[in-house]
Amino acid sequence: MNTRTPTLRLLALACLAALTALPAAAQQEGGYFYGGIGAGLGRAQIDQERISSTLLGAGLTTSGFTADNKSNHWRLFGGYQMNRNFGLEASYFDLGKFSFNTNTTPAGSLSGQARMQGGGLDLVGTLPVSERFSLLGRVGVQRTRTRDTFAGSGAVSVLNPNPSKRDTGYKVGVGMQYDVTPNFLVRGEVDRYRVNDAVGNRGTVNVASVSLVFPFGRAPAPTPRMAAAPAYVAPVPAYVPPAPVYAPPVVVQAPVAVPPPPPVERRRVSFSAESLFGFDKSALRPEGQAALDTFARELAGTRYDVITVEGHTDRLGTAAYNQKLSLQRAEAVRGYLASSGGLDASRLKAVGMGETQPTPATADCKGAKPTPKLIACLQPDRRVEVEVTGTK
Repeated sequence: MNTRTPTLRLLALACLAALTALPAAAQQEGGYFYGGIGAGLGRAQIDQERISSTLLGAGLTTSGFTADNKSNHWRLFGGYQMNRNFGLEASYFDLGKFSFNTNTTPAGSLSGQARMQGGGLDLVGTLPVSERFSLLGRVGVQRTRTRDTFAGSGAVSVLNPNPSKRDTGYKVGVGMQYDVTPNFLVRGEVDRYRVNDAVGNRGTVNVASVSLVFPFGRAPAPTPRMAAAPAYVAPVPAYVPPAPVYAPPVVVQAPVAVPPPPPVERRRVSFSAESLFGFDKSALRPEGQAALDTFARELAGTRYDVITVEGHTDRLGTAAYNQKLSLQRAEAVRGYLASSGGLDASRLKAVGMGETQPTPATADCKGAKPTPKLIACLQPDRRVEVEVTGTK
């Protein structure tokens, strides 16, 4: 095998670096064991140049060379998923058999075969892209036993026909994972093993594989809670001016009192973010559209000057990320009220408040890590509030 096999262009390191950029608001999940089996195709580089040089040193020249540098690969593995993003995995693997055959002058032949088996321990990083689809990156250490078999004929003699070597090397890889169900996952990966070929050369074997993964006792991700139908604030009763007071009869005529203009009516409605959107999303769900349709019908006949839509988030995640998410959600509600609710778009305003206005109900919520318990406790902070300013 040849140490000059092309690199994987550092894709494994890039994937692991991307994991550190995962928003802190992502839901954490983990604390379960899993097992699995994988199979695929391995490819090694047979070092024809080194073999020819060795024969030339013995006074022989090569007149023909054939190689089989592909072989089936399989592995058994088990691991522990520590959280949503990191797991520790142990494996036993068989990289397969790789062989070559060369003819020499003076007349002779040399054939060789290498079989590689071993075990490894990897740190596996997971970057969720959607609810079921994730990117994978792994880096680890593996110990491989390489067993060679050489045979010569004619002018070629072999001094050590069965060399064997155990060696420790690194392993890196990238891939994808799809959650078919919470207890059945499918992975597709490309891995690189650094190995010793038992005759003084260190090289690499690249493997493309498909794996079936079976978690044990993994709880499904909690579904967003459906909030109860939002309670609408009853309109303030219209102002009734007092009866005009007239001067005593001795006065010829008291001026007629001019009633003051009706006061400005303010109406504020709060919607739970979970009733409008999916978790950590800004696209309106059908249930959220239905709630906004009801609200738009309630405004029929109301003379309003401005309708302000405020988006609010909880304190999990960075302030910049929460500010962006709250504005996206406010814009989504504003756009729907204008396009489907029939409200005047020029009088609709969207504002992102981020995490700056938590509700009193979450004052006792403790912690900084986004555990399911803390996410549920902070639910009242994730909301969209609509304020209508006008007269009835």
